[in-house]
Amino acid sequence: MSSTPTSKKPETGSTSDQEERIKRFLATASHDLQSPLRHIAMYAEMLLDDLEPTLDSEQLQSLRMIMDKAQTAQRLTKALMSLAGTTPQVAIGDVRLAEVAQEAWKQAIEEFPVSGAALDADALPLIRSDAALLTIILRHLFSNALAYRGAAAPHVVATAVREGADWRIVVADNGCGIEPAHQERIFDAFWKLPKAGSVPGPGLGLTSTRELLAALGGDIRLEHSDDSGSRFAIRLPA
Repeated sequence: MSSTPTSKKPETGSTSDQEERIKRFLATASHDLQSPLRHIAMYAEMLLDDLEPTLDSEQLQSLRMIMDKAQTAQRLTKALMSLAGTTPQVAIGDVRLAEVAQEAWKQAIEEFPVSGAALDADALPLIRSDAALLTIILRHLFSNALAYRGAAAPHVVATAVREGADWRIVVADNGCGIEPAHQERIFDAFWKLPKAGSVPGPGLGLTSTRELLAALGGDIRLEHSDDSGSRFAIRLPA
């Protein structure tokens, strides 16, 4: 008796395939950004050297800001290139977490300008970690809080406490929350939370956050989420 052929569902990419795609994406994007960023920083420095006596204080501040931001972006892309390799390089030093949080918040607000948005992170401690990578990590979390906001003005609270050999950093928001059916997928590569309207980005924010924390010897998990907001818990070695 002949059997009826059964149809097979197409196989989806494995986790290792997704991770390899992420690493290729990070390596390519970071490499391609290095040259223009280097030229922006170089020309800003040249303009400062040539024009500083003729510029007023506001113009000088703007030009120094261009150079500073370009150099910061260079450091971040180098960190991403390192992460995409087999042996990520991490620069550990004293990190004023409150200052890192404010810089990450500033970058997130520039990406998602929202009226009335507020960050409460003044009580964060001095820790030992990598400031550049932590800036990326917090910016991703803050950007998500702004992008997936609720009806009220976004309010994000960042706290940190020492728990034995680790720091426990919590980032809580008052956004629209994540439905239980989606909570296990939020760290998947290229997956984005369904939302009315278009939220920019390739869907790698939380994936990159998890990978960067792994490079620092830490991890992240969604601790709580409902229609009152979400709470992410980060663990970092002290």
